[in-house]
Amino acid sequence: MTDNRIRKIVVVGGGTAGWMAAAALSRFIEGAPVAIEVVESAEIGTVGVGEATIPPIRLFNATLGLDEIDFIKKTQATFKLGIEFNGWGKPGSRYFHGFGDFGPPIDGVPPHHHWLRMRAAGETAGLQEHSLVTMMADLGRFRPPTPDPRSVYSTYSYAFQFDATLYGRYLRGFAEANGVRRTEGKIVDVALRADDGFVEAVVLESGARVEADLFVDCSGFRGLLIEGALKTGYEDWSRWLPVDRALAVPSQNVGPPTPFTSATARSAGWQWRIPLQHRTGNGYVYCSQYIDDDAAAQTLLANLDGAALDVPRPLRFVTGRRRKFWNRNVVALGLAGGFMEPLESTSIHLIQNGIGHLIEFFPDRACDPKLADAFNAKSGEEYERIRDFLIAHYCTNQRVGEPFWDAVRTMSLPDSLKATLETFRATGSMGLNTYEAFFEPSWLSVLLGQQVWPKDYDRRADALPLAELSHGLKLRRGAVRQAAEASPGHADFIARYCRADPPPDA
Repeated sequence: MTDNRIRKIVVVGGGTAGWMAAAALSRFIEGAPVAIEVVESAEIGTVGVGEATIPPIRLFNATLGLDEIDFIKKTQATFKLGIEFNGWGKPGSRYFHGFGDFGPPIDGVPPHHHWLRMRAAGETAGLQEHSLVTMMADLGRFRPPTPDPRSVYSTYSYAFQFDATLYGRYLRGFAEANGVRRTEGKIVDVALRADDGFVEAVVLESGARVEADLFVDCSGFRGLLIEGALKTGYEDWSRWLPVDRALAVPSQNVGPPTPFTSATARSAGWQWRIPLQHRTGNGYVYCSQYIDDDAAAQTLLANLDGAALDVPRPLRFVTGRRRKFWNRNVVALGLAGGFMEPLESTSIHLIQNGIGHLIEFFPDRACDPKLADAFNAKSGEEYERIRDFLIAHYCTNQRVGEPFWDAVRTMSLPDSLKATLETFRATGSMGLNTYEAFFEPSWLSVLLGQQVWPKDYDRRADALPLAELSHGLKLRRGAVRQAAEASPGHADFIARYCRADPPPDA
C-alpha cells in the first residue's frame, strides 16, 4: 500500500499568520515524520496592525500549551473585555460591545425580551446595566471569570490586546523549539507541476528551491501563491465595506490602560485605540473617496492621547476574500486569504479558524478536492457572517448629513444581513446560526447601541407578573454593580500578576 502522507509543509511568510500556522501545525503533527519550514524575508515587513483579539484566542493559546502569564509578559499584553464605540450612532453617542451576556434566560426566554417588555412599561435602566463585563469596563476593572455557573463572575469572557510583532516572535520561539525550521530568503519565483498545476517549489533570490507537499500562503495582501501563482481570484466586498486605507501609529501611554479597545467614528471612517503595557496602538481606517491621506494623517495625530512614537504608517487594501482559500495544494491564511478591516478584531480570529479547519481536513499529498471544498465552504460562511456583522455597524449609523456615513447607511445590503435585520426589527430576535463568531448579545450591543429597535418582543415574556420581573431585573443590576466594584483595577491586576519588562527596543 502506497504511503501518501504529507512529508513536508512550507509556510510562505512569517508574521502573525505564518508563525501561528507553524506553531499550531508543529503541535498537531508532533511525533509524525513531517517537516515544517517557514520561508520569510527580513526585507519584507509585516502589517502588524492586528493587536486586538476576541476571546477564542485563549483557546488557541491553551491548545498550544502556552502559559498565559508568560505570554502576556512576552507580548506586552493587556486584557480586553470588549470594544467601546464612540459616535457610531449619532455624534457624541457611546455604547459598549462586551464579551458577556445580559443575564440568564427567564422561563426559557432570553433576558433582553424581558428588558424590552420593561422598557415598554416605562423602565429607564439600560440593557447594558445588566452586563457585568460592561460595568467592569466602565469602571476600569478586571478579574478573570470563574467556571462556577452560579456566580455572576461566570457570565463573561475576555481576550487580549498585544503587540502583534512580539506575538509573532513568541510563537516563532515555540515553533522552532518544536522542530520548525526557518529559512531566510526572498521568493522570486514559484514552480508549478506540469501535470496538475500544484505548487512544486518556491525559488529564492539565492537560487535555492524549497519544495513541499503542502504550502500555506501567509504572504499578506499580495497572496504570492494563492493569487500570484494560482490565479485564484478575489471577491471584492468594497461595495459594502468601502474603507480602503489605514494609517497606523503608536503613541506613549497616558494613564492606566483601559481593559477594552476603542473605535471612534471620524468623518470618513473610524479611529482605533488599543492600550498595551508599553505603548498605545492607534490607527485611522478610512475611505479615500471622502478624505485624502494628508488630512487623514492630521486627523489621526490630532486625536492621540499621548505623543506619537513614529510617523503614521500607511496601508492600502480592498475588502473581500479569495474565491478559494484552499486551491490545489495551497491554503491561504491571514491577509493572503482576505481582509475585512479591523473593526471587530477578527483578523487573528480568522487565521485561527483557518488553521483549525486545515487540521480538521488535513490532506495527504493528493489534496483531495473534496477536502478543499469542505474547507472553502466552512471558511466562506465564517467570512460572510463576520462581514455582515461589520456592515451592520455602518448601515445602522445615525450620522445624517455626513457624506461617507450617509453613503454606508443607504447602501444596498447582502441578502443575508437584510434578513437578519428584518427579523430583529420585527421580533427582537436574530435567527443566528450555530457557527457565528458573534452571538446574540454581540448583535444586541451593536443594534440597540445604534438605536435600532424591534417592533415587538417575545410575548412569552408576558407570563411573569410585571412587578416580579421589575424586582428581579433590579436585583440583577445591583449584583452586577456590586461585583464590578469589588473587582480590582485593570492596571492593578496587571501590576500584581503579569507586568511585563520594557522591551529592549522601547
